[in-house]
Amino acid sequence: MSKILVVDDEPRYLRLLEANLRSEGYEVVTAMDGLQAVEAFSINPVDLILLDVMMPRLDGFATCQRIREFSNVPIIILTAKGEEQDRVRGLDLGADDYLIKPFSATELLARVRAVLRRSLVSKDVSQSRFFEHGNLRIDFARAEVWRGNQPVSLSATEYRVLLQFAHNIGTVLSAEDLLASVWGAEYRSDKEILWVSIARLRQKLEDDAHNPKHIVTRSGLGYLMPPIEG
Repeated sequence: MSKILVVDDEPRYLRLLEANLRSEGYEVVTAMDGLQAVEAFSINPVDLILLDVMMPRLDGFATCQRIREFSNVPIIILTAKGEEQDRVRGLDLGADDYLIKPFSATELLARVRAVLRRSLVSKDVSQSRFFEHGNLRIDFARAEVWRGNQPVSLSATEYRVLLQFAHNIGTVLSAEDLLASVWGAEYRSDKEILWVSIARLRQKLEDDAHNPKHIVTRSGLGYLMPPIEG
């Protein structure tokens, strides 16, 4: 069963989250601030991190940023702030999803299952091990992505989004279809999370993020990875 690191400076929330996760069979590690979380994770890696935002010493945003410097472990941001800029900031720093407090145990466990499911690389993604598109190269067997001769570090969610384009080259994919395929049907209207993921992919994969060649927008329709001509 998956191991989850829960980070929250409120003992009540920490105990509640731990109890709900353990009841579903997950192994749980806890930390009460960002510095504890980074140290705990570096010593004992986990499969998923639930990360509160408002914490002393090192807040959730800074913690997410620091962890992303050396790991692509899935991260769900937990925040009492519902403002759009806070959700976008968390996603832009590399979080895979977010939950706004207060949330139900049912919603928590559904999000955890969804993010863990996305982090698993399907073994039946392609009949060919390698995929190439211009200077972009994907090694499906190792879930590795290269831009020219440079390895590209993608989060589990970013990788799943990229796979959708690689498996549907030349086909326009609507935002709703991408959201349903990668995040789940319940996310079909959550365009914000897709916009951030596409922007991050372009920053990492494109020579010019403002003039993309790998992930192209078709206004009013969606996105596609165009076939390479010639």
